[in-house]
Amino acid sequence: MKAIVSRLARFVALVLLCGLALQLYFALRIAMMIVVDPQSTSFQRSEIWRLLTEHQSIAWSQQWRPYAQIGAPLKRAVIASEDARFAEHSGVEWDAIESAWERNQRAQARADKLDAQAQRRAAKAGAEGRPLPRPAKVKVVGGSTISQQLAKNLFLSGERSFVRKGQEAVITLMLENLLGKQRILEIYLNNVEWGEGIFGAQAAARHYFHVDADQLGNLQAARLAVMLPAPKRFEKRAASPYVLDRAGTIAARMGDVELP
Repeated sequence: MKAIVSRLARFVALVLLCGLALQLYFALRIAMMIVVDPQSTSFQRSEIWRLLTEHQSIAWSQQWRPYAQIGAPLKRAVIASEDARFAEHSGVEWDAIESAWERNQRAQARADKLDAQAQRRAAKAGAEGRPLPRPAKVKVVGGSTISQQLAKNLFLSGERSFVRKGQEAVITLMLENLLGKQRILEIYLNNVEWGEGIFGAQAAARHYFHVDADQLGNLQAARLAVMLPAPKRFEKRAASPYVLDRAGTIAARMGDVELP
């Protein structure tokens, strides 16, 4: 019995040590970003692999621009659209996470109810030899700030799970404490996706409006901000009625945005 407890204790200690080492790795990588611009993100590397496997080629556009060379309209538009309290919060909007948790719990309860109903129907029809229905999938909804989005893009996968969200929160706090708001926004705007193989503010400004990132007007910047939740979907409909209407709403909010 003592031998089992001892092995279990060593295993737990090893897991904790590995977890600590992983957090130290993240912290060191982020500390380097104080002076070194990240060359790529985890999400970009996954996109490169996808393009290679699906198309056997990589059509890629990305040009780094320092914070001062990204126009205020785009900064304001992205903050107004994605994270209105960016300059005020500590990186994680706990109220938003609590709301997302409650929505996820309700979605899980609905999925469990549907599964139970499906299992009862399957049991009644079991004699017919029909396959059992698949369990209902629950989409995990997050209340992600710009800092959290950057944490995910830099280091994590697109998996939607509570474990991943927890690691995202830890990395977010590291970003906030080591880099600060201005550097976070600079890295975010230079690496965020704006379409198939289009990454960063400069590439997006050139692709959609044929101007540099510091020459975008308010409505142009707002249209780019609209695309961020689903850039591949909006890429082919960059001037759709929805995009234009939503861009008008964002442009109206831009004057209230506080820049870091």
